[in-house]
Amino acid sequence: MDEQAVVKALAALAQPLRLQVFRALVVVGDAGLTPGAMQEGLGVAPATLSFHLKELVNAGLVTQERASRNLIYRAHFEHMNGLLGYLTENCCQGSACAVEDTPTACTNC
Repeated sequence: MDEQAVVKALAALAQPLRLQVFRALVVVGDAGLTPGAMQEGLGVAPATLSFHLKELVNAGLVTQERASRNLIYRAHFEHMNGLLGYLTENCCQGSACAVEDTPTACTNC
């Protein structure tokens, strides 16, 4: 992952509602959520949610898929894992305290 993509992803997550939306999508995994379900769960106006989802999609953290009449949003786990890997790549200068790949990577999503 390049530095510009990392900055874009971190900037997108540096807003409380976007962070809540992203975390909710991570929790539900591959099933994803419709905007309606997110609006109910987060208590946010449709236009506000739409704006924040667009930012997350543009940052590569969330994907959008049309399923019949609905839009389904999902966390983009590959991008998330790339971001985590970038942030922990040189942790502790390679000492034993370095983060292992298994706990940081979401492999069953």
